[in-house]
Amino acid sequence: MLSPLQYFAVLFLVCGYAYFRGRRDERFAATVCVVASVTSVIALSPLTGRYSGVEIGVFLIDGLALVAFTLLALRSDRFWPLWIAGLQLTTLVSHALKAVQLDLMPHAYAAASRFWVYPIFLIIVIGTWRGHRRRLQEQRLALA
Repeated sequence: MLSPLQYFAVLFLVCGYAYFRGRRDERFAATVCVVASVTSVIALSPLTGRYSGVEIGVFLIDGLALVAFTLLALRSDRFWPLWIAGLQLTTLVSHALKAVQLDLMPHAYAAASRFWVYPIFLIIVIGTWRGHRRRLQEQRLALA
């Protein structure tokens, strides 16, 4: 896993690209990522007990992010938002696993709850890139 500084650098690069080159869907997904990331840092338990039990605040934030990504997937005419909604659901399952198996190692729980954000970032970048490329192609065809 990346350090917090590295994570936020990647987050802001991905989101900056989505804001700069993307349209409504890409910008919405990027905004959800930024808000969820910042509020998750605030909601985490103190360092000494972090991930030793279910992180209720992070669970709620991840649940709201799932709702936001699902709404995006339902209203979008693109396929990539379905992938990020599915990956966010996988993140939510990590909290359920900790609730069911309380002796799950804190490091395993932390890794499971954080891992799927990186594929989500990748999908946002690919969706933004493909959407931008498609718009450029449409503009070229309109000029021809």
